[in-house]
Amino acid sequence: MKETRYFYAPDAASATELPGDEAGHVLRVLRMGVGDELLLADGKGCFYRATITAATGHRCAYRIEETMPQQPAWQGHLHLAMAPTKLMDRVEWFAEKATEIGFDELTFLDCQFSERRVVKEERIDKILVSAMKQSHKAWKPELNGMQRFRDFITSERDGDKFICHCYNEELRAEGSVRWDKPLLFDVLRPGVPTTVLVGPEGDFSIDEVRLAEQNGYRSVSLGRSRLRTETAALVAVHMMQLRNA
Repeated sequence: MKETRYFYAPDAASATELPGDEAGHVLRVLRMGVGDELLLADGKGCFYRATITAATGHRCAYRIEETMPQQPAWQGHLHLAMAPTKLMDRVEWFAEKATEIGFDELTFLDCQFSERRVVKEERIDKILVSAMKQSHKAWKPELNGMQRFRDFITSERDGDKFICHCYNEELRAEGSVRWDKPLLFDVLRPGVPTTVLVGPEGDFSIDEVRLAEQNGYRSVSLGRSRLRTETAALVAVHMMQLRNA
């Protein structure tokens, strides 16, 4: 059975040519030509059936034959904000797998214990596009650049807000504080916009956790296992997806 291939065209409805990268793949790799059919995804919730009308050099023109609006595969708006890992291949792995599972927005956080403070957004965006096409998603996750932790948590956000961290013992600073953290999955509410924070390998600082709680974030657990940053982020996305599917 021939595999169905999707091509990313963010302006598919109004444009008449594929973007350069996609045109090159269609013409040079797949050897497609005039009259061949394309399935386009705009990353905004719509698929299009199109026919190639011209194929010259690096340019591939098409004609829309059918517009196919898609229904969301999950409820609410799922936003994951994470501190990027020192090794970028782990971040790239997360971006790919989280897109395959399904979520709406990704933000990178610059935290006190962050090991990486610069991310090549263009590279991550290409991975999001590739995973969106591979998993036949009609929506591409929104990608935000690096933001300072304080700036992020003090910004207005709709819905529920959670911070995942490993502090579960008594902590002493101006007295004794104890978190009895619920499992994230147990407190997620279907259909409610949700933001989840995941920290760096060294975790959020205790001051960051307190600051987040002061700004309406609820401390939660991802289970008893101690997870790497990218694994924790993927677990959080999977929990959000399961609750909202």
